[in-house]
Amino acid sequence: MSDGGEKRSGKKRKVKSLVGEVEISQKQAKKLGLRPKTSLSPALEKCCLRVCAKTSYQQAEEDLWALMRAKVGHSTLHRLVERTEMPLSQGDPQNQKISGVSIDGGKICLRGQEKEGSQWRDYKLVSLHQGGCEAFFQDPIGLQQWSNRQNLASIVTFLGDGHSGIWNLIEGFGSLQWLIRRQVLDWYHLKENLYKVGGSLKRLKAVENLLWHGLVEAAMRQFEGLTSKKYRNFIAYLTKHRSRIPDYHTYQKLGIPIGSGDVESRIKQVGARVKLSGARWNRENVPSSEINMMRIQYVLFPEN
Repeated sequence: MSDGGEKRSGKKRKVKSLVGEVEISQKQAKKLGLRPKTSLSPALEKCCLRVCAKTSYQQAEEDLWALMRAKVGHSTLHRLVERTEMPLSQGDPQNQKISGVSIDGGKICLRGQEKEGSQWRDYKLVSLHQGGCEAFFQDPIGLQQWSNRQNLASIVTFLGDGHSGIWNLIEGFGSLQWLIRRQVLDWYHLKENLYKVGGSLKRLKAVENLLWHGLVEAAMRQFEGLTSKKYRNFIAYLTKHRSRIPDYHTYQKLGIPIGSGDVESRIKQVGARVKLSGARWNRENVPSSEINMMRIQYVLFPEN
């Protein structure tokens, strides 16, 4: 009891919130669910995570001050991300079976030894069409284990570009022996590679129409007699992916996906952060921090 006979209110602490800095008691902190020793309110923490998911910690510090007049240092933001544990994402929360999967790859620049310099290393990002997005950095076993836990339909359409590593992952996606894997080469990648060949625009338009209807052999005959390296490379590309080039026109009418734009847009958003000018990442921080940042963006804020 105090000298005036009043009950002590307990030790107070200052917490930064969306409405500025407030002073609360331990009892109030417990009731509000604040973690011990944290200086940020839950709502402000969520705002901080959202900003960090888009840019560097230094820039996030500046943006928070400019937009909200909330002074949160870049070191505090980094620690916040490090201690924010996000579970691996899953498919549709309503347990809808997954019938479409897109896989793409991105690169992260690692900080190497003094003599080695920086090194670019791949990560893989998987987008489930019925909800859920996950990334894996040099962790094929983790990707395999995660894929085994997904609620897959009996027929799953897998989409990817022409990279062999993508299709190797698709072959091992999910452990169900009865799973039918419908592999589809992304139409927009196919069309982009076609027009890189150059030459007669009339010929390219004719080939595009043939490929749109899955007539690969007829499309290849359009290049007979042409010997440049670009033509030979494109013929080799078509030959390699022949089984993955369907009748896109019919697939589109049936509602079967023909493009992997969903996963590509997410790769670009993740890349906007990990490819910041001059950024070099410690290898050990990529899975725990930068890949976790992707989870923060797509699990905590699924509307994005």
